[in-house]
Amino acid sequence: MSDSTTATKTFTRQELETGVCALLADMTADWDLDSTEPITGETRLMADLAFNSIDVVQLVVGLEALVQRRHLHFENLLMVDGRYVMELQVKQIVDFLMEQLAT
Repeated sequence: MSDSTTATKTFTRQELETGVCALLADMTADWDLDSTEPITGETRLMADLAFNSIDVVQLVVGLEALVQRRHLHFENLLMVDGRYVMELQVKQIVDFLMEQLAT
């Protein structure tokens, strides 16, 4: 008999994108943003949502809670060639989560 408490939930791409968009909408709900556009896969964290480094840290914590997993290798998403990325789109976060959750 298997222990269901240790099972890892699986997500479809659409479920992840919906969850990430909802998380970002919640995080930015009381921010004074210039845009009133809905958050989609094309939304950019820095340019569209005015994210800064502490917001990215909070997002990482929220993403771990969303997928119910810790110690995902966010450095692979946030750094390229030893430098922090300057921009991220929601679809890139979803791609990263799909890859990480597949392992």
